[in-house]
Amino acid sequence: MVVDIRESQSAKQALRQALAACGGNTKDEAVIAAIENLCRLNPKAAPTQSALQDGKWLLISAPNFPGGEKLPDGRFVYTLGRLAFNMFEPTKLKVNINRVLQSVLLLENGQQRTHDIDVEFTTIDESVGQIKGIVRNLGICQPFNATELQANYTGGILKPHPSTKMADWQAVFRNQQKPSATSWKEKLTSGLLKLMFGLVPAKGMNPETGEITFSMKRSPKGRLAILYLDEELRITRGEKGTVLVCERLNES
Repeated sequence: MVVDIRESQSAKQALRQALAACGGNTKDEAVIAAIENLCRLNPKAAPTQSALQDGKWLLISAPNFPGGEKLPDGRFVYTLGRLAFNMFEPTKLKVNINRVLQSVLLLENGQQRTHDIDVEFTTIDESVGQIKGIVRNLGICQPFNATELQANYTGGILKPHPSTKMADWQAVFRNQQKPSATSWKEKLTSGLLKLMFGLVPAKGMNPETGEITFSMKRSPKGRLAILYLDEELRITRGEKGTVLVCERLNES
């Protein structure tokens, strides 16, 4: 498809302005219209086959994922458990999302790509103070068809942000021993998740790096549609209809 560069740049600028005007909400009517207009100019008919996927992407739309809470000041808050399949303790610790990054790299087999998602957060629980960390959900994706990817997650890592003091980090996250389930429902849910997904819980913290890891042997598979892809922007839609707008991050 031959795309007029000026028209494409104008459409991308309109999308950025629409996102800025509504706090990044991709359900806003103006944003929806801007996305539809830009997708009409999509230069890639088969984006799942394109090397333009590769690189580091920064989420520029709101991190409005299921299970979150939007505060009056526009910040999005989640529990630590919600960010990582309830595999890290304390699962009920509330955190504010600072930014979301995704690294996409072609693997040696030439068919699959990494689908890792880094969620940088700051704790907002007064009892532990403000501590910065990163939840990295590890994943793999491959083309399902010309416009859709099949993705699955293989595990996760909880680690301190480079600016975080190790002593402060360890004080909050050193103990990864899950508390006993308080009800039969919690016990049943925990058992089913382990059985269905082959969850291997974190065994403890690496004392040198502060990292805590878990793995999934039978992770759930999902579809991700690439609505738009070029050198600057990527727009995707998940199975539950969540639309995310990402900008390529050029790091020196």
